[in-house]
Amino acid sequence: MATEITKEDVIGYLEKLTIVELNELIKELEERWGVSASAPVMVGAAAAAPGAAAAAEAEEEKTEFDVILTAVGDKKLQVIKEVRALTGLGLKEAKGLVDAVAGGETKPVKEKVSKEEAEQIKEKLVAAGATVEIK
Repeated sequence: MATEITKEDVIGYLEKLTIVELNELIKELEERWGVSASAPVMVGAAAAAPGAAAAAEAEEEKTEFDVILTAVGDKKLQVIKEVRALTGLGLKEAKGLVDAVAGGETKPVKEKVSKEEAEQIKEKLVAAGATVEIK
């Protein structure tokens, strides 16, 4: 007699995965089913606004910034330590994030932070040897 798997079983399984394992699962599902888990691009009023004026207004209004790790550099261990200190991630998750960036991906370290906090985070990561973008 086959046991039926419930949504709760699947959610329980997913909750036990690390971020790296979950990311790998998502990529595999995207490839297998030919879909994408990324958010669709919104087309609307912002696209219709005049270019330069809209860009200037967006810059003035922007209050939340993402700190994106783009490269690790030679001091991978220091970058892992700094990522752990900044994010509160465990060693395995921080190493997974840094390894993904070392493998050519870009990963957010912190999202939706103030400009001042983003600059402080960038400073610390650059001092550890990483390359960082603020978006």
